[in-house]
Amino acid sequence: MVSKSSPPSPVPAPSLLRRIVDFDTAISLRLYTLTHPILPYYFLKTLEISGDGFLFFPLVLSLLLYPLAFSDSKNSNIFLINLLLGGILDLIVIGPLKHLIRRPRPVYNKNMFLSFAVDHWSFPSGHSSRVSMIATLFYLTSDFIRDVLIQLQYDLIVDYLMLIVIGWAATTSCSRVLLGRHFVFDVIAGVLLGILEGLFVFQIFNYVTLTSFFK
Repeated sequence: MVSKSSPPSPVPAPSLLRRIVDFDTAISLRLYTLTHPILPYYFLKTLEISGDGFLFFPLVLSLLLYPLAFSDSKNSNIFLINLLLGGILDLIVIGPLKHLIRRPRPVYNKNMFLSFAVDHWSFPSGHSSRVSMIATLFYLTSDFIRDVLIQLQYDLIVDYLMLIVIGWAATTSCSRVLLGRHFVFDVIAGVLLGILEGLFVFQIFNYVTLTSFFK
């Protein structure tokens, strides 16, 4: 008597999250593969350095401590302090999220210097959140920044500053995928978080500025 073999158990369909991750991985690799031979590495690396915390924090602190930088404008110092607070808030938000989610970086990520231990993980993109926070603050305080630049006689860059900052933030965020550092969804999440951080810090800026005005 021939025994009947049991039919093979059906392979379970991948979960929605798994399909999203697979799609994100595939499209990120596709973008990296298409642009890797075209875009010069030094250009992408320059964008990476420009959005790094090792440049951001010393730059903002040096402007705050330089006695002649904005000595005639109290609100300028308030803006720089809030920019610094935004950078600290970004570290507080992004670091724990990276540690909690622990998404590995793309396997083709090469020659990356890890600033912090959590930088080993990919989601969300810290560079994208930081530059988006900066661009959001600049955009929301554009009238104030315009007045400061005019006072400092930097009239030539007043009309182009917002375009420069927003263009830099967008290009730097895109470069994270093209350099192989992150997946597309890492960058999108970083940009959204950076915008929220900028909005939050802007409320602090408004409160402090309004309070100092009535004193």
